[in-house]
Amino acid sequence: MPNRLGRERSPYLLQHANNPVDWFAWGDEAFAKATQESKPIFLSIGYSTCHWCHVMEHESFEDQTVANALNRDFVAIKVDREERPDVDRVYMTFVQATTGAGGWPMSVWLTPDLKPFFGGTYFPPESRWGRPGFVDVLKELARAWRDEREKVVRSAEAILDRLREMTGADQAAADRSPVAGVDAIEAGISAFAQAFDRRHGGFGGAPKFPRPSELFFLLQGHALTGHMQARDLAIDTLRAMAVGGIRDHIGGGFHRYSVDAEWRVPHFEKMLYDQAQLVLAYLDAAQVSGDPFFAEVAEDTLVYVRRDLTSPDGGFYSAEDADSEEAEGQRPMAEGDPARAKPEKKEGAFYVWSAADVDRLLGEDAALARRRFGIEDAGNALADPQGEFRGQNILYVTQSVEDIAARTSRTTADVSDALERVRQRLFEARAGRPRPHLDDKVITAWNGLMIAAFARAARVLVDSPHRADWLTAALRAGQSVFEHLWRPDQKRLLRRYRDGEAAVEGFCEDYAFLIWGLLELFQASGDGIWLDRAVELSAIQTELFFDDRDAGWFSTTGTDASVLLRLKEDYDGAEPGAASVTVRNLLVLGDLLGDAASVERAGRTLERYGTQIGRVVRVMPFMVSNVAYWHARKAQIVIAGRRQSPETVALERAVAARYLPFAVVVPLQPDGPQHALTRLPWIAAMGQRDGRPSAYVCHDFTCQAPVTDAAALGQQLDDVAKPRRIVQS
Repeated sequence: MPNRLGRERSPYLLQHANNPVDWFAWGDEAFAKATQESKPIFLSIGYSTCHWCHVMEHESFEDQTVANALNRDFVAIKVDREERPDVDRVYMTFVQATTGAGGWPMSVWLTPDLKPFFGGTYFPPESRWGRPGFVDVLKELARAWRDEREKVVRSAEAILDRLREMTGADQAAADRSPVAGVDAIEAGISAFAQAFDRRHGGFGGAPKFPRPSELFFLLQGHALTGHMQARDLAIDTLRAMAVGGIRDHIGGGFHRYSVDAEWRVPHFEKMLYDQAQLVLAYLDAAQVSGDPFFAEVAEDTLVYVRRDLTSPDGGFYSAEDADSEEAEGQRPMAEGDPARAKPEKKEGAFYVWSAADVDRLLGEDAALARRRFGIEDAGNALADPQGEFRGQNILYVTQSVEDIAARTSRTTADVSDALERVRQRLFEARAGRPRPHLDDKVITAWNGLMIAAFARAARVLVDSPHRADWLTAALRAGQSVFEHLWRPDQKRLLRRYRDGEAAVEGFCEDYAFLIWGLLELFQASGDGIWLDRAVELSAIQTELFFDDRDAGWFSTTGTDASVLLRLKEDYDGAEPGAASVTVRNLLVLGDLLGDAASVERAGRTLERYGTQIGRVVRVMPFMVSNVAYWHARKAQIVIAGRRQSPETVALERAVAARYLPFAVVVPLQPDGPQHALTRLPWIAAMGQRDGRPSAYVCHDFTCQAPVTDAAALGQQLDDVAKPRRIVQS
């Protein structure tokens, strides 16, 4: 019989609907029960594609003995961190402050008034690996609540007070400081250079996470200062990830992170926010380097998202799990029984290959596949902490097409054709395997990131045969978000849409990331409706989240009394911080609209971090990249011409061929939507010259003479792209 989580929409909560644990969702029903029965709360936070969340559920939450202990002594609440990042942040702050580490599943024990007094992450059912057993923890905390309740309550109150001090929730206004100078960019580049893994790419050792904010900072730092090392650090890291096992070489897209230092053995889940940011990073790399390889990786990732993470109405799904059931041929024989063992879920089962399977499937192309992807008879996993990859191969690129051609006396064209056959055959074979679980909820923030990626691709990949597809995907997603997740009567965004239901008030990141996507969509399409919506959302975001006293951006509105801390999150992690993206949005709006108020709010936010922000670049690389934008020479580029005209495309190609992170682009179509003119009066006099598509390059809304020739435009853009060292007085 399902528990009350069966009424929820969250895939993560629904995964626990048949547990014997008497779960509650986060809300008044649970809080009232804890208060009425004077019981502590056990809060479990995770998400549906979390490997160790699955492990803890199977080991503990499906166990009747554990359930009896939880049901007797606690009120058990389950939270999907992706739906409620506000709740997650409060208690993750507590767990990190008290244990020095964090992660999911997160397990926290609270007083009935929601104050935390004990917490951790994964607990095994019995004590092992230096971790206390979950049953033992439950017994001890139940005893402490029964016998030492006053002490527990005092401790919880003291901890919460300390967290308020640590997070600045009660902080007085800080003294104003100027925005950091260009020396902060130099200091940040130096910090990354010191942490760089010169052998394998990336920063630090294992595990290695793709953290695009770092790469955005390095490439924009290079654009501002001309620092070649910054460029090389980013390019080398992106290349290493693209050839490593962290990339899905058969189906496209990237896995969550690498457990080893060589990018070889991934944690296999795929997150939408990773795909979006990595597409943006690879597009940047393609422009900076001129190497089409990076554009190919970006498009390969977009193909994956459009195929596997896109809903019928155009919105983007959240994630695919790391775990899946082994296919029939992958399962070992049961001992003493000729039948195959019962299927079980294993990490990466959908993605890994035995050498025998490769040989059987590929025939004469198998030898080439072995060379290309490092396939070994005994398996090739560098790290296998759970023993799940014995005899299996995780595909990564070991030899280039040119190397294979030289070593096999074949032409590169022949090798490329054969590798395409290999990929298609393995893709078809893999399609017959049980797929990983799909988390099909649509998150506003992550859709904003993905809209930005598709729209940027449509703008940058001028000669791609898929260019129109990428713009269509961005437009459909934008329309889907406003259809399902926007409440026009209340002028509010919602966070999550799934199974016909939209729920949870939007957080600062939902507004920030969606605005980012809309600004990219405007620059790709030229349709001013997207700019109008970005401007409207920016005003609402300011009203709801901006701290007009101390500057900066709160993560929440502060209206939900169950969220004990109203935090400003300054960390740029797997996703950039909402404040970091907001500052960039405001600067872009300033460059499009000439809006001094937007620029002033961006500046006030940057001033919060002082002149030494470069020293903490590893914590907030995206925010430090905003310092580069602040000091850069900005440009507005207008291209007036019909989209399909070869002359228009030639002008667009000239722009796309250059990395111009401090420029905004306005496509102006003579026969297209004219909404933009109401927001951008400075383009009113612009148009085609002598009936020919024309380009205008402007600085602070003062424009050079229009050009109709791509080469002439290129000369103007080369001047825009020159590094500018700004000396502070």
